[in-house]
Amino acid sequence: MRVHSMTGFARTEGSSERANWYWELRSVNGKGFDLRLRLPQGLEALEPKLRPFASRKISRGTLHASLVMVRQQGDVEVRLNEAVLQQVLNAAKRACELTGGAMPDTASLLGHRGVLNVVDLEAGTAIADEDGDSIVESFEGALDALIWARAGEGARLRAIVGAQVDEIEQMTDTVEAAPARSAEAIRMRLVEQVARLFDAEHQLDPDRLHQKAILIATRVDVEEELKRLRAHVAAARDLLNDGGVIGRKFDFLAQEFQREANTLCSKSNDATITERGLAMKVKIDQMREQVQNLE
Repeated sequence: MRVHSMTGFARTEGSSERANWYWELRSVNGKGFDLRLRLPQGLEALEPKLRPFASRKISRGTLHASLVMVRQQGDVEVRLNEAVLQQVLNAAKRACELTGGAMPDTASLLGHRGVLNVVDLEAGTAIADEDGDSIVESFEGALDALIWARAGEGARLRAIVGAQVDEIEQMTDTVEAAPARSAEAIRMRLVEQVARLFDAEHQLDPDRLHQKAILIATRVDVEEELKRLRAHVAAARDLLNDGGVIGRKFDFLAQEFQREANTLCSKSNDATITERGLAMKVKIDQMREQVQNLE
């Protein structure tokens, strides 16, 4: 299955003897699926028919769908919204009191959004009745176009995230092969540290020093963290290969990646391992940013 992004855009057009129209669909990230419809006045009755199409085709993301109608015929009437005009007047009067300026003229007042409404005298319900099926069909076509766009973006995200997973695996290999992880390396560092604290005359017990080195090596061992990181890498690749709705699963997996990287840094007893652990945390953060866009 393909990997889909939650972001995308699509536009489709339709027409009949009564009107022309076009759909604009935009989708953005969301925890679940949320459809936000904007329909012209009189076409609200189409909403119950439109929602099932969207919910069947899209599982995750916030979808903004706008329908714009252009009538080919019919009379229109310009109506004054007195409530909105009164609010604009009140605001203008208060502005004059505060600034000492003059009241705006009537033309300026009427130019404010919502003061004048253009109403089609041929009710929108007539269009819904006669062209409703065509409008719904064009909406379904817009959804298909949007899904195609989301799939294209998803393919790009899949490549980016896959490359990031590869880099995390390479960093894991570097840490695993670090010479500083050996008990002998830890013993030598311990010898150097103790030697600085004692005079040359003092003799160190090699057996006791070796035991101490083994204890420290056990305490700072990151073998389990490395095994879990490799398991997470395999799980991430499985998700990318399986495709489908993987965004939430991958986000949780990214958190597990980050937890192991944090532990790796906290246990580190070597500058090289610490450097790789910090670089891994940065790469995991970058990966998680990309994963937030996956459906």
